[in-house]
Amino acid sequence: MTLDETQIQSTESDNRSLVSPRDRYAARLQMNMSAANLRARVLDAELRNLQRTFDHLGEDDSLVRAASGIVSARRRFIVGAGKSLAHATLLAWDLSAGLGQVLLVDEVTVRSLDVLLDVRPSDVLVAFSFRRYQRRTVTVAEEFAAQGGVVIGITDAPDAPIARIAHEVVVVPTVSASYADSPTAVAAVIHLLTTLTTASAKGARRRLAERERLHQALDTYLE
Repeated sequence: MTLDETQIQSTESDNRSLVSPRDRYAARLQMNMSAANLRARVLDAELRNLQRTFDHLGEDDSLVRAASGIVSARRRFIVGAGKSLAHATLLAWDLSAGLGQVLLVDEVTVRSLDVLLDVRPSDVLVAFSFRRYQRRTVTVAEEFAAQGGVVIGITDAPDAPIARIAHEVVVVPTVSASYADSPTAVAAVIHLLTTLTTASAKGARRRLAERERLHQALDTYLE
């Protein structure tokens, strides 16, 4: 089962207009909908969203430019608040395998206040900002850019608040048939960005080999 064109257009319109999860739940998840129908709707929306994302990034070079900016930076700060902290954590985890000086701004180990006290022109901030756009992420990005750092925004719309600040913007659609905006394409873009970045980073192979040696020395993984 797939969504017909009327349903698809309705879902995309809802994605732009329905701000809160409460509103999206009321609009999308009818009580009388069977589990099979709901599954079909969600799967179809996810597939279409991924295809839209890949088609866009296949023609747009924003992701390539973002990867280049991350590679050329001396320090790479990754920030995201709320749900976007999960996206930021995933990018920081994967990037740190092949690059040094990757710092997740989690407000515990690395605080935004401390980062902003020492911004250098060679620093890059990758900021994840999806609706409902959290104020702290946008404010940190504004201050980071004002002090001469480079901001890369990963967001869901070209007119999102972070897009006004970022030197490079990667737009990732989050159209969904659920009460939650979809993270599927965001995860795919993080994977692409990490791959492009690590592939062009000098010393990535050596760093990966040394990490593997240390994992073995520390007996990190179960056999």
